[in-house]
Amino acid sequence: MAERNCLSFMNINEENASASSLCSVESGSSFCACIFCGSNFLKTTSQCQNITVHTVTQFSPSPVISCTESVPQGANISQITVDTEHGQSQSSNQSTSSTVLRDVHISANLMEDFLGLAKDNTEKDLETCGTLGAFLKNGTFYVTTLIIPKQECTSNSCQATNDEEVFSIQNEQSLFPVGWIHTHPSQKCFMSSVDLHTHYSCQVMIPEAFAVVMAPTDTSRSYGIFRLSDPGGMSVLKECQEQGFHPHKETTDGSPIYEHCSNVYTNSNLRFEIFDLR
Repeated sequence: MAERNCLSFMNINEENASASSLCSVESGSSFCACIFCGSNFLKTTSQCQNITVHTVTQFSPSPVISCTESVPQGANISQITVDTEHGQSQSSNQSTSSTVLRDVHISANLMEDFLGLAKDNTEKDLETCGTLGAFLKNGTFYVTTLIIPKQECTSNSCQATNDEEVFSIQNEQSLFPVGWIHTHPSQKCFMSSVDLHTHYSCQVMIPEAFAVVMAPTDTSRSYGIFRLSDPGGMSVLKECQEQGFHPHKETTDGSPIYEHCSNVYTNSNLRFEIFDLR
């Protein structure tokens, strides 16, 4: 139920948007990153170069954190599974999207590490939110960066602050803000009306934009990866002028307002970095 501002879309073409996946990080303003090029992206062979990141003041509890997955012999890529017991979403093979969506790869370890960093808030029944940055290569988005901004949290909302720090990291690394992630510390795994409005501002700019909901106390489904149905859900949110928590009207085509993402895949070879700016 995160209440936050979605980041502005960056007008970057595919060739210029090949940001890097992290190899190692040093505190300060630069790090060494591994660039995966062309068809060799999923291979371990890489070329290292220094990339400068705009200096961002770090505060407790942590400075920049680097997380690198161990790379197995071969790529292990799988589609996000869908729990059909929750009526607000469709099967992963039944997307209502009227446009062809590009595939998105994300690491399952990134989501688990985010949950670990949110643990203190979760134990206090406070939400935590973060922004997911990706680069576009050969028609596929690869999520390589999680940015956890400074934020004001309650048990059912999370408002990001100091957005300029997030912009700096995204701009320096030429990242697309393709998604966001937040916790429901004591609630079910679903998209609230506030979540839907937050996500609309993201998806209207990037059709592949998705929302990750981490619900550690939901025994039937601990997380979900969602998007607004298109055109059904997008039309409802475009016309809705209400604020706060409220019910939404039915879509004109009978589709659910939001659904599971059928174009998002977990990739065990995908390395990532985490900036915890709190």
